[in-house]
Amino acid sequence: MNFDVVIIGSGIGGLTAGALLARYGKKVAIFESHSIPGGAAHTFTRKGFTFDSGPSFYCGLGNDKPSLNPLKQVLDIVGESLDVVPYDPLGHYHFPEGTFPVYSGLEEYRQNVAKITPEGAKELAAFESKMLDLYDCLKDIPTIVLRSDWQLFLVLATRYFPSLIKSLFQVGMISGSAGDIMDKTVKDKWVRRLIDLECFLLSGLKAKGTVAPEIAFMLGERTRAGVEYPVGGSAAIIDGLINGLKRYGGKLYLNSHVDKIITKSGKAIGIKLKKGEIIEASVVISNATLWDTYEHLLSPEDLPSSHRQEQLATPAVKSFMHLHLGIKAEGLENLTGHHVVVHDSNQDITVPGNTCMISIPSVWDKNLAPDGHYVVHAYTLEPYEGWEKNADYENKKKQRSQTLYKALEKVIPDIRQRVVLELIGTPLTHSRFLRRYQGTYGPAIAAGNGLFPSCYTPISGLYRVGDSTLPGIGVPAVAASGILCANTLVSPQQVEKILSLRCYQKQ
Repeated sequence: MNFDVVIIGSGIGGLTAGALLARYGKKVAIFESHSIPGGAAHTFTRKGFTFDSGPSFYCGLGNDKPSLNPLKQVLDIVGESLDVVPYDPLGHYHFPEGTFPVYSGLEEYRQNVAKITPEGAKELAAFESKMLDLYDCLKDIPTIVLRSDWQLFLVLATRYFPSLIKSLFQVGMISGSAGDIMDKTVKDKWVRRLIDLECFLLSGLKAKGTVAPEIAFMLGERTRAGVEYPVGGSAAIIDGLINGLKRYGGKLYLNSHVDKIITKSGKAIGIKLKKGEIIEASVVISNATLWDTYEHLLSPEDLPSSHRQEQLATPAVKSFMHLHLGIKAEGLENLTGHHVVVHDSNQDITVPGNTCMISIPSVWDKNLAPDGHYVVHAYTLEPYEGWEKNADYENKKKQRSQTLYKALEKVIPDIRQRVVLELIGTPLTHSRFLRRYQGTYGPAIAAGNGLFPSCYTPISGLYRVGDSTLPGIGVPAVAASGILCANTLVSPQQVEKILSLRCYQKQ
């Protein structure tokens, strides 16, 4: 087989790049090792319960408002739309001091903060004002037109010159961290911890390590568009991207593990599957992590030694413990869907097991569980080190999952008596099914310590997308990485032609 572009992995980064390139007229094929597409965003079913394996918090995917979400922009361009269920509050934070509802509207959000710390609420308003100024500066340049080559400057100068000039006045904030803004506006310890928590939920790092634009977009978009859950879970998003890919002639091959990227004279010329088949292509895009790409898919001699060593030394965010449960729902009619539990205020929120995230999406989509039941997904950070499949593995799984059960008891006190299905995932599970280096969530590149790498590699014709490339971690960022790569592989005129057809409207 021969293609213009082959993509390794069907995560959101690979699917957005593939769907866009197919829309641009390229002959595209995506090769996925798993039997289920979607990477960290795939959905799986056990005994009638449908679980999201990873992300469960979405914003700006509905069709009632123009969206700044890069994922929605790609779906629009390939002619796909999603049914969504909006909700508010977007979640509850459970601290040892009490439970705090988090609303999409910033005014209501601050009113609840003021019940705990009136002065802190005023400081939070100052922080948000700075962030919304940055959001207002950046929102007029849609992600769907961006690219990773020098022609980006031509696009911005010719189509978005006023916005470009406006952004120059915010260049310090654009390159800085949310922690820098927090230090200038917030002294209240409780609010500082709240901001750290929101940054951690978004990027895996606290405010000092999270780039300011990421938080600015989160605050701006959840205020403007609200939050929602796609009917069918993350599988609906993946199905939409696959439908768009196939609509324009792209191919998806499941159970097709890529063993090696083939290079010749410093250029990528294709891939070799585990079963031995050679697939030729002019361009290869890896949606694998940077560690898996450079350590396993390429041979050491394919890369400059210094570059390879530097990339492989990139720090990684820890892996996770996961608890997927099917539970009896009787008496839980007023339950809300998202919860975050912090067990100990005296411990850092990034300590494994201290901060637990809980998603109960069947409160919005009843089809995810049998009648009278709910699906529950709880997870917390867990280091990969020390995990191995040995005689103690099952006992260790049970022991390490207890912090998640304790978190769930803050939301559903009798959770243990309600369980009819229990699935415990460890870093080894994360690594095995998602084929991610040490089951990591992505690179731990803190703001100020360097940027996430671009889609380029030292090998001609080889590109990368996903959460270990610019702009970084999180569903919108990963979708944006696919856009940046796909647009770089075609001319600005070709992108403009597709946009001018207004095919991004609902078809």
